Amino acid sequence: MTDFMTPKQRHRCMSRVRGRDTTPEIFIRKMLWAAGFRYRLKSKLPGKPDIVLKKHRAVIFVNGCFWHSHAGCPKSKLPTTRKEFWANKIAANVERDQRNIADLKKKGWRVAVVWECSIKNQESKKATVLSLFLSGGVRPSQVVDNPFN
Repeated sequence: MTDFMTPKQRHRCMSRVRGRDTTPEIFIRKMLWAAGFRYRLKSKLPGKPDIVLKKHRAVIFVNGCFWHSHAGCPKSKLPTTRKEFWANKIAANVERDQRNIADLKKKGWRVAVVWECSIKNQESKKATVLSLFLSGGVRPSQVVDNPFN
C-alpha cells in the first residue's frame, strides 16, 4: 500500500506532531496543580520525565499510545506503509522507556506512566490514583504496569 500523501505533505504533517505540551500532558498538569501538587517540567533525569515532583520523589510520563506502543490500544496500530521502519522505531522507543524507568527506580524515584487514551472519561479516577501515588498510598508497580485502566 502506498502513502496517500506526497513526501512533502507527509513531512508537513509529521513536523506538526508535538513532543511536549501535548493536550494530555497539559490536562494532567492542570489536574495536579488544582489538587495542590507543585512540579517541574524540565529535568535531566533519565528519560526526561514530563512532570517531576521532587518533594514526593516521583515522576510522571505522559505517553502517546502510538509512539510508545500501548498494548491493546487501538491508537497504537502501526501504519500500513513502511512497516519495518515503524516497527523498529516503536520497538526502540519501548526499549528506551523500559530502560529509563528501571534507571529511575534504581535512583529511588517513583514512576507513573499515564497513557493518552486513559485520560478520556476517567478524570476523577485518575485524580484519585495520582494523589494516592504521590502521597505514597499506591506502590509504583501498581501505577506503572496499568496506571488507570
